[in-house]
Amino acid sequence: MGKVTGFLEIDRREAKYQPASDRIRHFREFTLPMDEKDVREQAARCMDCGVPYCHGPNGCPVHNQIPDWNDLVYQNDWEHALANLHSTNNFPEFTGRICPAPCEEACTLNLENMPVAIKTVEQAIADRGWKEGWIKPEIAGVRTGKRVAVIGSGPAGMAAAQQLARVGHDVHVYEREPKAGGLMRYGIPDFKMEKHHIDRRVEQMEAEGVVFHYNANVGVNVKLEDLQREFDAVLLAGGAEAPRDPGLPGQELEGVHYAMPYLTQSNRRVADEPVNDAPLLAGGKYVVVIGGGDTASDCIGTAFRQGALSVTQLDIRPKPPELEDKLTIWPFWPTKFRTSSSQAEGADREFQAATLRIIGKNGKVTGVECARVDEKRRPIPGTEFVLKADLVFLAIGFAGSVKEGLLTEAGVAMDKRANVIANEKDYRTDKPKIFAAGDMRRGQSLVVWAIREGRQAARAIDEMLMGESVLPR
Repeated sequence: MGKVTGFLEIDRREAKYQPASDRIRHFREFTLPMDEKDVREQAARCMDCGVPYCHGPNGCPVHNQIPDWNDLVYQNDWEHALANLHSTNNFPEFTGRICPAPCEEACTLNLENMPVAIKTVEQAIADRGWKEGWIKPEIAGVRTGKRVAVIGSGPAGMAAAQQLARVGHDVHVYEREPKAGGLMRYGIPDFKMEKHHIDRRVEQMEAEGVVFHYNANVGVNVKLEDLQREFDAVLLAGGAEAPRDPGLPGQELEGVHYAMPYLTQSNRRVADEPVNDAPLLAGGKYVVVIGGGDTASDCIGTAFRQGALSVTQLDIRPKPPELEDKLTIWPFWPTKFRTSSSQAEGADREFQAATLRIIGKNGKVTGVECARVDEKRRPIPGTEFVLKADLVFLAIGFAGSVKEGLLTEAGVAMDKRANVIANEKDYRTDKPKIFAAGDMRRGQSLVVWAIREGRQAARAIDEMLMGESVLPR
């Protein structure tokens, strides 16, 4: 814990943002870091709560030892705080930026709506580690002679590759895109996480012996059977990016797009990477985003930065309550009214709104016809309304992994949700030497779950190769 009476004396404080009028003019991160004194005060608020639900399976999937490193920060022992944080999480600067922080919802002080600012402290520890030069390659002292291929360089693939390299295996990562990071690089906008954070982890991993192969689309221009022959184990960590198809009338109109191609193209443009598809730009347009999740929010923030005239978000769910019923929900993740930084930049939000069809003229979208819904999400007659739209983004989630290519060639068993079947104990598929982890196994989820699965799959692979493992689960 931190200071014994800290939670009684110190109020919760969160990192502030640049004003919306300033931050929509660029794609850089806009969170204003707290100074060291303020971070230590927030860490001091961590109380001796008996059972720290914050790092249980519902609070933190990677099992960060949150009370421990809060106390170390309070004691001004930042280097040991970083070591503790790295013992459970390979990439705390990622999670400190893009994790929604279920740990804070599970914090005992959240019973009073004043949880410890855990995410802020976590990011501060990681950023301090890079600034001070404490984060260095951890090179294995002994090589095992075993070779592992990791397919996909998202958080699951990166975590698995780093863990396996650190126990002496020869690890090769095969990535379809020109750079590593998966959807952290190509799906999450730079204003939430700048990509140099990924680049320096890749440099660290390369120094540790990991070899990255880019533009290597396994199942398309690289044969899986070749990898099975050349390597002792293969880990499938390709994510779950097949979009869910709503089947809307008018969906084929020009100007209607799935969210991820839009975000990917924007991220390529920001990174000065080639954009080979027709430009998707929201400047001077009326934008409608269908969906209520994080991807929809990312589309909103991106559209504003591109100069959209207006952005409206459609959510079929009713507007949630401002505060949850703590006694029935805590320490689990609650459904309550939340406003993302992107929504706060000026988005109009429509709740209990079903999309009936997309309207167009001369093959181009001109509007979205909607209706209010009842408690069973059925359109209510007489409540129809039309939103003007020049650009519509479908951000209603994902329908599992892309089957064409890798999974078709692998022939691994899959469940009805298009996830590769492998349990959480050994992460093995029904094919010899082939493992699966991350979104490709569990379905679309959080970055913390991906890191956890990558770490656990690494241990399972190490046990298979060596008969035992010193890697943590």
